Amino acid sequence: MKHAVIVTGGKQYRVAEGDVIFVEKLDAAAGDSVKFDQVLAVIDGEDAKFGAPAIEGASVTANVVKNGKSAKVRVYKMKPKKGYRRTQGHRQPYTKIQIETINA
Repeated sequence: MKHAVIVTGGKQYRVAEGDVIFVEKLDAAAGDSVKFDQVLAVIDGEDAKFGAPAIEGASVTANVVKNGKSAKVRVYKMKPKKGYRRTQGHRQPYTKIQIETINA
């Protein structure tokens, strides 16, 4: 099975063809195709290629499944004995993608 390590949104992901992953929000609509050029490693059984830092000419193509927001996270601040209380909510946007091909 062929695996690759890609970088997007400041994070690294180990992906294989057919994987569905959640990444930081991308500027693409559902159904669009996205190409990741920053590939750090490609592992294909016994054959492995590693870049320094990225592999020249390697790419991973993916299909955007949907864009959305994750579950709400509550941020609560309080200072004891001072009457200070603040509640804030945050929903992180994401893009759900399906890996189509790994080109090395």
